[in-house]
Amino acid sequence: MGKSAIIALCIFGFAAPVLAADIYDIEPNHTFPRFEYSHFGFSIHHGQFDKTSGKIMLDRAAKTGSVDITVDMASVNMGSAKLEDHLRGDEFFDVAKFPVMTFKSSKLKFSGDVPASAEGELTLHGVTKPLTLTIANVKCGMHPMMKREDCGAEVTGTLKRSDFGLGKFTPGVGDDVTLHIQVESIKE
Repeated sequence: MGKSAIIALCIFGFAAPVLAADIYDIEPNHTFPRFEYSHFGFSIHHGQFDKTSGKIMLDRAAKTGSVDITVDMASVNMGSAKLEDHLRGDEFFDVAKFPVMTFKSSKLKFSGDVPASAEGELTLHGVTKPLTLTIANVKCGMHPMMKREDCGAEVTGTLKRSDFGLGKFTPGVGDDVTLHIQVESIKE
């Protein structure tokens, strides 16, 4: 075997696992992290973030993958401009200092051929903590309009806002926050 054949074999041998992975871009018009929390026990407040970006890598054969998501904190949407301004301010999200929230995971657990959870780290308000997200209703297929593969899912998780330095008005305003994220991503 010649020297160039050995080099080619090494290059392709190392590249093969990388080529097995599919990379998906978060589709920002169909991905909205939503959240809910108790408001003094009188009601459950619901909000969402309108600007999300990131990438998902899936290697279905090896049952591995990664998630790298960024949320624009100024895009908080509560249905009330006054409440949104309050949340963007320094008593809560302080978007001037902490403009983004990120979730990074390199540990996906699969159930059969689809991801069932993502263990990673959430960085919010300058604090990084572990967070596990549950993944359900995964569907991948050809997007009828974009003519490219689309994968979607419903993602859920819970966190304590005080863990991230956002405990203002607890316990009246609930410390427990439930996340519901519908996500769609388009294959590169």
